[in-house]
Amino acid sequence: MSTRTEQVARFWSNYLAQLEKAQVRADQRRWYVLRAERCVEAIQPKRLAQLSAQDVAAYLSAAGRETSLAAWQFVQMVDAIRILGVTAGAPWVDAVDWSHWRASAQTMSPEHPTVARDYGPEVQGLEPAGPMTNLASVRAAHQEVVDRMVTEIRRRGYSIRTERGYVDWVLRFIACHGGRSPTELANADVGRFLDWLAVKRRVSASTQNQALNGLLFLFREVLGREGLQFGDFARAKRPKRLPTVLTKGEVARLLGELDGEFRLMASLAYGAGMRLMEVLRLRVQDMDFGYKQIEVRNAKGGKDRLVPLPERLIPGLMAHLDAVREQHRQDLAAGFGEVYLPDALARQRPNAGREWIWQYVFPSGRLSVDPRSGQTRRQHVNETSLQKKLKVAAEAARISKRVSPHTLRHSFATHFAGGWLRHSHGAGVAGPCGRVDHHDLYACAQSRRAGRAQSVGSVAVVA
Repeated sequence: MSTRTEQVARFWSNYLAQLEKAQVRADQRRWYVLRAERCVEAIQPKRLAQLSAQDVAAYLSAAGRETSLAAWQFVQMVDAIRILGVTAGAPWVDAVDWSHWRASAQTMSPEHPTVARDYGPEVQGLEPAGPMTNLASVRAAHQEVVDRMVTEIRRRGYSIRTERGYVDWVLRFIACHGGRSPTELANADVGRFLDWLAVKRRVSASTQNQALNGLLFLFREVLGREGLQFGDFARAKRPKRLPTVLTKGEVARLLGELDGEFRLMASLAYGAGMRLMEVLRLRVQDMDFGYKQIEVRNAKGGKDRLVPLPERLIPGLMAHLDAVREQHRQDLAAGFGEVYLPDALARQRPNAGREWIWQYVFPSGRLSVDPRSGQTRRQHVNETSLQKKLKVAAEAARISKRVSPHTLRHSFATHFAGGWLRHSHGAGVAGPCGRVDHHDLYACAQSRRAGRAQSVGSVAVVA
């Protein structure tokens, strides 16, 4: 009979073998062992096989509150614990949602559209990813014009993405003309710049239109020029593309390859016709289980709307919120528990960010420090996590189409109208049933009170 010491040595030898099997580099294995040893010490007096999936999630959640960990270190810790469970033959290995914890390693940057809107009046950090490399110096030389433009944009309540796009194109326009002030440039200069974009850069029609709109805004709203005529510049052609739409069977197979919170997020994108960021930015107070509807706040165009909450998702969402609430309770006990608040609400109600109703429905698995305010918050899960998960699920379901979260929204619009449809993005859904605009689902959510039930794919929706 082997001694306890021999058993422990054999276990760690098997753990190293599992690391090698997982293709962990030899120079990194000692760090995996160190993180695994810390986990074993933390769970005492329990043994690995005695743990539940909830125990492992609680350990990872506690580790997620260590904001000093870099993203790669958090991923390393998650993988180390997963391999630890595999080595021990623990049943919780298959029950833990490892994709969620790996995705949680990505913290939210200060430039993220969710939180960037209220940071001002400074307008730093908007350098483009294009070929122009001197835009920072252009911004510095024309900061007054940029600040005036940002002020006018925010006064009108435009989205942060629109603000960034307009400012970016104005800087490119100035850089293209040798850094000359826009006040010195004529309308013909704008036409030549748009020609250059279409003919030399071969940009898409939407890109050229955004540049045109940004320059129109600059000259008309900031510089006060009227009667603008940019000449007969070359127009980039807008190709007519049909969006990718899944069949009901494909949707069922896709959702079948998902589990946990990713299945819930994808089901909301399909069953409620929601955009990706609308799903991720959901707050607890937006879920109305009584009326079976969801209030989407500050959506595209700054509008609020109601969408139907699929009835069969309610039990799973309520169980998910129970777990989120327990996580929030632990955050509060640890002195945290705050989330980002939109607009001026944080100044009007300083403690609202800790209230349960303002918590995200799909929070990240770890806390992050806002590099601007220095406050430690729990943000929503990163959007790339669902995008990557859907791609893997589509491959597993053998769906030979390009699948994204927005594909589920298109599919909802198509299946909701019913019959053979011709679906044109931005123009609603046209077919034998007539035209249905999937950008406006408010009527659907309201008419549900009349009690008419309709099934959309594998998700029941009351219409």
